[in-house]
Amino acid sequence: MLTSADPDVMRVLGDPLRLKIVTLLARETLCTTHLVDETGAKQTNLSNHMKILREAGVVETEPCGRYTYYKLRPEVLTGLSEQFAALAASARTACENKRACP
Repeated sequence: MLTSADPDVMRVLGDPLRLKIVTLLARETLCTTHLVDETGAKQTNLSNHMKILREAGVVETEPCGRYTYYKLRPEVLTGLSEQFAALAASARTACENKRACP
């Protein structure tokens, strides 16, 4: 079953820009400047999205001089995918179960 933290992660990943950011970070660790270049988002907008991703525990920061690098926390996505896999397995067997109408 989905835990109480997972709706936050799903909500966070439901935003197209944040999903694009997560997709980019799945390939490599990037700084804010790289993410601005890759997404075309304004720096302030991107920073707000990164704050949301950090607070949801999806990404973590790594300071490097005057830059901040972001990297994905794959265990968060692994946990989410395992929960969806469990729901899919349950749904496969549920098609055999039909509750009778009163």
